[in-house]
Amino acid sequence: MKLKSLAMAFGLAATALSAAPALAEYPERPVQIVIPYGPGGATDLSARALATALGSQSEQPFVLVNRTGAGGATGSAAVANAEGDGYTVLAARVGSHTVNPAMKANLPYKLEDFRFVGVYEINPVVCAVSANSDIETMDDLVAMAKDDPAAVRYSSSGVGSMLQIAAAMVLDSFGVENVREVTHLPLAGGGEAALAVYQGTATFVCTNSSALASFVKNGQLRPILVTTAEPLEGFDAPTAASLGHEDLEALVGWTGIAGPDDMPDEAAEQWRSWLAEAVKDETFLNFMKQAGSKIDLMSPEESLEFVNNQYQTFSRLVEDLGLRVE
Repeated sequence: MKLKSLAMAFGLAATALSAAPALAEYPERPVQIVIPYGPGGATDLSARALATALGSQSEQPFVLVNRTGAGGATGSAAVANAEGDGYTVLAARVGSHTVNPAMKANLPYKLEDFRFVGVYEINPVVCAVSANSDIETMDDLVAMAKDDPAAVRYSSSGVGSMLQIAAAMVLDSFGVENVREVTHLPLAGGGEAALAVYQGTATFVCTNSSALASFVKNGQLRPILVTTAEPLEGFDAPTAASLGHEDLEALVGWTGIAGPDDMPDEAAEQWRSWLAEAVKDETFLNFMKQAGSKIDLMSPEESLEFVNNQYQTFSRLVEDLGLRVE
């Protein structure tokens, strides 16, 4: 009787299991990638190139949505507040996740509101002047800034942007006192900031290599500094390290994928697998190389450490220079 009862119990359990619906595999439907900046910018180009590389890996499409505003804060907040099901992720960026938290007092999200899947792209920062400028080197620029700070103008994509903090960090590292006296020219975007230098409205710009690659290639802007430890292909300029300013190696742009903090493990692991394959895609690699980027896929743990360290560096600079935006 006992054996018969046990067999019946197993039979009932098997029936119950077979009647239960199978757990669906992620993704069942399209996955939305929110780009917190406008079309044509560094984040947009990177995310769209990544989505193209991912296209063959998922039966479900990736839907890219530009949700702009507040220097990347609007799109980032939307993802932080999205349902944590893995179907809404963010193309997180240096501006949205290290510059914004460091510079802006009233940000509608914290770094802890996100689960980082992986930083996959690094953009060295390049400082450049017009090809027609009398400024040939960083020494020339620094001498001008020390002699008459207000006469030197640096362009950016807005108050509280990565471009603003990049220029301030470079000038501070090279010993320019009263960095706030150097004229800041905030514009609508990174493209306009580069164009302002080319047209002579601004003296210099410090921004991601990807945003300057075409200007440099076409002979419109002259790079005078790159923040990499090694020379950067396509940019004939000294490295920060070669000039004795290794501290500036922390000044890099980057792009990564992040979801809400309650993003499920299954979705995060799938994204890790997707990213690992994407960074092997030759078309993707060539496109990003031509844009002046370096592909370097970090683990979730490495990504979080990298982002937090950069945030701490920027926070100290903002505090020291009084750049915080209330």
